[in-house]
Amino acid sequence: MRFCCVCSASSQYRFSLLLLNLEEYYFEQHTANHIQNKGGHSERKIRGSLKICSKSVIFEPDAISQPIIKIPLRDCIKIGKHEANGSNRHCTKAKSGAISLLFSQVYFIKEHNIVAPYKIERGRMEYVFELDVAGKVEDVVETLLQLHRASCLDKLGDQTAMITAILQSRLARTSFDKNRFQSVSEKPHMECKAEMVTPLVTNPGHVCITDTNLYFQPLNGYPKPVVQITLQDVRRIYKRRHGLMPVGLEVFCTEDDLCSDIYLKFYEPQDRDDLYFYIATYLEHHVAERTAESYTLQWQRGLLSNHQYLLHLNNLADRSCNDLSQYPVFPWIISDYCSAELDLSNPGTFRDLSRPVGALNKERLERLLSRYQEMPEPKFMYGSHYSSPGYVLFYLVRIAPEYMLCLQNGRFDNADRMFNSIAETWRNCLDGATDFKELIPEFYGDDVSFLVNSLKLDLGKRQGGQMVEDVELPPWARSPEDFLQKSRDALESTYVSEHLHEWIDLIFGYKQKGSGAVEAHNVFHPLTYEGGVDLNSIEDPDEKVAMLTQILEFGQTPKQLFVTPHPRRITPKFRSFPQTCGHTAPLADSPVSPGEESFEDLTEESKTLAWNNISKLQLHEQHKLHKEAVTGIAVSRNGSSVFTTSQDSTLKMFSKESKMLQRSVSFSKMALSSCLLLPGDATVVSSSWDNNIYFYSIAFGRRQDTLMGHDDAVSKICWHDSRLYSGSWDSTVKVWSGVPAEMTCPKRHQFDLLAELEHDVGVDALSLNAAGTMLVSGTREGTVHIWDLSVATALHRIPCHSGTVCEAAFSPDGRHVLSSGADGCLNVTDVQTGMLISSMTSDEPQRCFVWDGNSVLSGSQSGELLVWDLLAGKISERIQGHAGAVTCIWMNEQCSSIITGGEDRQMMFWKLQY
Repeated sequence: MRFCCVCSASSQYRFSLLLLNLEEYYFEQHTANHIQNKGGHSERKIRGSLKICSKSVIFEPDAISQPIIKIPLRDCIKIGKHEANGSNRHCTKAKSGAISLLFSQVYFIKEHNIVAPYKIERGRMEYVFELDVAGKVEDVVETLLQLHRASCLDKLGDQTAMITAILQSRLARTSFDKNRFQSVSEKPHMECKAEMVTPLVTNPGHVCITDTNLYFQPLNGYPKPVVQITLQDVRRIYKRRHGLMPVGLEVFCTEDDLCSDIYLKFYEPQDRDDLYFYIATYLEHHVAERTAESYTLQWQRGLLSNHQYLLHLNNLADRSCNDLSQYPVFPWIISDYCSAELDLSNPGTFRDLSRPVGALNKERLERLLSRYQEMPEPKFMYGSHYSSPGYVLFYLVRIAPEYMLCLQNGRFDNADRMFNSIAETWRNCLDGATDFKELIPEFYGDDVSFLVNSLKLDLGKRQGGQMVEDVELPPWARSPEDFLQKSRDALESTYVSEHLHEWIDLIFGYKQKGSGAVEAHNVFHPLTYEGGVDLNSIEDPDEKVAMLTQILEFGQTPKQLFVTPHPRRITPKFRSFPQTCGHTAPLADSPVSPGEESFEDLTEESKTLAWNNISKLQLHEQHKLHKEAVTGIAVSRNGSSVFTTSQDSTLKMFSKESKMLQRSVSFSKMALSSCLLLPGDATVVSSSWDNNIYFYSIAFGRRQDTLMGHDDAVSKICWHDSRLYSGSWDSTVKVWSGVPAEMTCPKRHQFDLLAELEHDVGVDALSLNAAGTMLVSGTREGTVHIWDLSVATALHRIPCHSGTVCEAAFSPDGRHVLSSGADGCLNVTDVQTGMLISSMTSDEPQRCFVWDGNSVLSGSQSGELLVWDLLAGKISERIQGHAGAVTCIWMNEQCSSIITGGEDRQMMFWKLQY
């Protein structure tokens, strides 16, 4: 994993935008000499470049032994052209090629190219810079005088406004140089002003997008004349909130890396949205932004590691390596930093992930709660945040020292407050009155640089006399590499997999704000939350700048991704899905040793093999048995007899062996809607639009019973453990008992109504989980209901479709429900939390389906069979099938044989070809 340039301590240039103040711009540079002792016997010229910035003048000598000079414009006393006789009149017409600066303070930086705290010299001084192009002196002096006036304004808001006006004027006078196009045949689509964002700094310039490339041209030509990204290389794009405004756009040319290829900040939200739309529509593979829920499904089912999932959530929640105020946040996982060995099988080794850092210490929490109770509104428990630029650079100072110097005006922090020890940092987070910080992704990466003082930085001396060097590791870590490896092992452990959803609730979920946050003791300062303040409503420019500065430096809570409890990860004994994408499951999640597979495991393996090859379905035979659309399919356990129902009101029995129609039965003149076989294969049960359910005895060849159970058409029936479940357009699902497991005699039976599950509208879809303990129903208004049958109570009512729910079914493990709707959507819902965790869309309704939890085989309105990869979020295969809509589908237990029925009255028999 490579992270952004925040982790790059060196550059091909000594000069860096990090030498500027926060919110300062670099405008232009001029080749020049710094003339020391001008006109004297010891006159000396130091060759370099003079850089004009919005709040300072910076001179970078060519010789690295010489320090970089930074003169704040606010400290300048006089600025003008330098005269040979030493006068400094601004309006002289003499052909002078030198600029004179008279000032009271100067910074010396990176002498001998060593990164160290800035040296400051104070007192009245004059420096002379001689430009190579003498004709530019007047323009440079005029620019410096203008910027000097801005820097000397009393109010920060006025300074910002004037500098912004100067910047916009410069941008308006320039445009993107189209000679920079990669090809003369490129067609420009749009051009606008923007800034390229890197940690702590932004660089203004022009954005141009063509039919093949995205370009950014810095106004100052730094660090190179143009940044170019080929559109066909782009894999992900995200809209970003930058400075609390919806003006950011981050572009990635990788699938999983957290480091983007470019981060742009626009001056107008509309420019950002237009560029996003153009790139998104260009990308053939880019259907929409990946949602947090779609990643949740992959994570739950083991296709994403805990580490990868947290990276994706951070990305979706506006956390970026390019923005230190919104740097990715990771949890403290381990709480044991004293033992000689790390025991990942002991729950006591781990931090309580259900509590924020501030609530881990009971005594400290009680003090904070006491203060919270006495506080006037708006109340908050924690006055500092768990993620801020200062905290990020606290961890990264050894590899990003220039960032720390930029943030702290040229100084490192006090040596005793540095990141000196893992254990000491953890103790302070537990006990400190104002320290509630979490970790950053580097703690679970593979680059140990941030733990080692490989740059030999002079970070100061602690009170005990020892120098600040490498970070002190816990006893159980033999080396920095071992520390990171064990941290990664802990993050992927069974304990964390089973509890990580609790931490996600705190940081990205429903406990982030509102009553959930109060109950979880997770309340931070109001300004840290998205929408906590409307900057546009603040008219005073000083107050606005101060408020923004406070928010950016104090820390920001991630964008909220989930508003309902986050589902747990599935950690089964055996994973019924292939380990794809190169990510293997942690050993702790698969305790069954090789050679110990049970018969059930081998059965699961055969099912997995079948689903891996589901796209290789081939039509084996087809038969037209009915006069109207086929509505239901049931098959005897030995596979020899196939029973079908139809809108032509008939139940038909077909022999697969003789390929002959054996029976045709009609119970009424109205359509039959579904059918099933009772255990023992002696009785077929059919539901009808005439409000009845019919029981047909195969042995006696006649109708055996009629259940007049509903006030409108019966749409679907299910059976489990001597109980019948019937869904109806009368807005109910009814649970019946009293029907024997086998009906081998003509005696009539009494049906007892055990429960009536009420809905607001008619029910069209019905299914049970494998254990028969839960039921899912789908209505005509698009609502999916999940019922706990032990108490006949609805656990969740999820309005997840905009039209009728065509089909709904539990995954084999019972953790998820898949529903298809007339709106063309396939939606996956978590049973435990009721959270919609994946949604995919097709151009037409999917009328029926079978699925294994990861892949779906669905029957379309058009007659095609579609294979869906839910974890990849795409349709992976289209198989030509019926001439009209596929109305019902049956799959055998081994998942190797499939039968479909359609509006074209056909029954199609399919087989897998391995």
